[in-house]
Amino acid sequence: MKQVTLLTGTAALLAALSVPAFAQTEIATGADAVGVSAVDDRITDIEDAVTDDFDRSADADRFGPADRRQGLFGNMSLSYTGRTGNTENQDFALAGRVSYNQAPFAQSLGLAIEFGEDDNGNKDQEEVSAIYDAQYYFNDQFYAFALGRFQIDGLVDGVANAPGDDPAEELTDLRRDGFLGFGPGYRIINTDTTTWRVQAGVGVRYTQTGAQYLSDDSDTETGYIASSRLYHRFNENVFITNDTDILSSDANDIATNEFGVNFKVSDQLATRMSYTTEYQSDRAIRTDNTLGLAVVYGF
Repeated sequence: MKQVTLLTGTAALLAALSVPAFAQTEIATGADAVGVSAVDDRITDIEDAVTDDFDRSADADRFGPADRRQGLFGNMSLSYTGRTGNTENQDFALAGRVSYNQAPFAQSLGLAIEFGEDDNGNKDQEEVSAIYDAQYYFNDQFYAFALGRFQIDGLVDGVANAPGDDPAEELTDLRRDGFLGFGPGYRIINTDTTTWRVQAGVGVRYTQTGAQYLSDDSDTETGYIASSRLYHRFNENVFITNDTDILSSDANDIATNEFGVNFKVSDQLATRMSYTTEYQSDRAIRTDNTLGLAVVYGF
């Protein structure tokens, strides 16, 4: 199957997410026993990672909300594994996303819950995460946005409970971490070949470390966010993207920039190259740089 459609949009991905999907346990009779299924799953994971990289670069929201699916829709997934025998443990995961789009207003809510026990019956994972994303378009160019995130790690309680736990990390690791921001956005350019939108706003970050959990304390601080999304298509075969995000608060300043070049080399071959720079003001080495390459070939 030709994979070059990755360069043109995310319609296939959205269609796949709109219906339940169930993975088969083995690709052929006996594949589980000899380890073929495990390798096949890893191949699928790599393919999915590359596909996600292409889909993000295409920027499904670059032309605004005109083509958004309307109404209420979403998906939910649940996974449970219990093991007995040489090892006795269990893992549970629940994740889902609900979206509601109505004319100029679009919003989505995501939730992930993960619990796990080790071979001794002790909890080794207890995490809950939630995200919120919303946009309201006043016209084709001007809009308002809201972004929210909240995470809880129930195992961070300020006390080293399990062997190997670092007492210092238990005190400094975050038990709770949340952020809510909102502000205006504007589409500076919105043509068939070039789109550029910027947005900026103010937010509130709430954190609680393990030490603060013991003393029933927490921190709340003001943060400022700014983002830019640039997309330009030179022709049907080549387009570039440049994504910039900045978060500034009393705790630290964080900035990321990713520049990507996407090529449709042929009907069977597509390539994406990216260069990402991440800056954090409170690190000894403040800047990290990452060079990425993704290639898809179908025949």
